[in-house]
Amino acid sequence: MKNLSDQPCLIARSLALVGDAWSMLIMRDAHAGLTRFDEFRKSLGIAPTMLTARLSVLTDEGMLEKHRYSDRPPRDEYVLTEAGRDFLPVLFAIGAWGRKYRNGGKVTRFFDAETGTEIDPLTIDRGTGAPVGTRPIRIVDPE
Repeated sequence: MKNLSDQPCLIARSLALVGDAWSMLIMRDAHAGLTRFDEFRKSLGIAPTMLTARLSVLTDEGMLEKHRYSDRPPRDEYVLTEAGRDFLPVLFAIGAWGRKYRNGGKVTRFFDAETGTEIDPLTIDRGTGAPVGTRPIRIVDPE
């Protein structure tokens, strides 16, 4: 398989970084305020080695920053960067798709902390003002 991070398609490049479920869920939890290794591990039920690997990639690629909060024993926390904060709409777009096509049974709901209203995202094309997905697309490869 080709290295996706070298592809001209920005979707492919982005998936190379966050295209696995664990990375997406770590980013979800970081947006919910989790910062510490044990918090992520408890929330996700992920193996420590897998969590370490995913946090390392997300940190190396600029989605999270690692800050030392204890020297004895050495402990770090993981804080969202600007790139990480800008990823929230992507997570909510995936969640909106899931609400429409993977709904059923008990599901987690997301609310605006200030207004208390449930978040119902809509992705709009800045140029046309049309909701993304309502107009045909054309893919143009670089020359």
